[in-house]
Amino acid sequence: MLTRKIKLCHINAHITCRLCEGYLIDATTVTECLHTFCRSCLVKYLEENNTCPTCRIVIHQSHPLQYIGHDRTMQDIVYKLVPGLQEAEIKKQREFYQKLGMEVPGDIKGELCNMKTHLDQRNGDAKSEDTANKEAGEEKPEEDNDYHRSDEQVSICLECNSSKLRGLKRKWIRCSAQATVLHLKKFIAKKLNLTSFNELDILCNEEILGKDHTLKFVVVTRWRFKKSPLLLHYRPKMDLL
Repeated sequence: MLTRKIKLCHINAHITCRLCEGYLIDATTVTECLHTFCRSCLVKYLEENNTCPTCRIVIHQSHPLQYIGHDRTMQDIVYKLVPGLQEAEIKKQREFYQKLGMEVPGDIKGELCNMKTHLDQRNGDAKSEDTANKEAGEEKPEEDNDYHRSDEQVSICLECNSSKLRGLKRKWIRCSAQATVLHLKKFIAKKLNLTSFNELDILCNEEILGKDHTLKFVVVTRWRFKKSPLLLHYRPKMDLL
């Protein structure tokens, strides 16, 4: 089979961020026009703008951050195309947390382990899955029983912000920082026996959160690393404050 080699410089325009002109890191796409940028670049830009940096289409008049989403497929493509980029980025993140004297989040630890395994396999040093499981004395891979406990955790206080709904019996919860606002909506709806989680709005600092926002994103951009727990309010979707 004939193969065709393509130089990386010929596709750079498709895998770089228009804002920083570097390769995409934590690729995030505008749902309105599907243009993609680094998450940190886009979030910083949207703090003072509500249009796409590329095509200038209005994302949303008042809450543009609710209409962007993580593009895992694009990020995987970038990491596969650019040699050493993923390893370098993970190293930077690890050094950042260590410099602050903070524990490295679970998701970064996981990526480091996966990266090490990948390098071992590439060098021919990886053990077979059967051998590894036998040595560890496990019948199933560890991730099957992990349930995201190794992820960075977020403590949350869920307060009712409406007289039309009752408060939760247990309003303090702790879960993965990778959980989304949609997960919280489903959790609240189940606890309150609501017919649909779409009936709910979840707010932070009186601002409605987008369903695809991760709790990590909310802590960084809305709560801004204030003292734990992260305080969130819920209310019926059409209820007015």
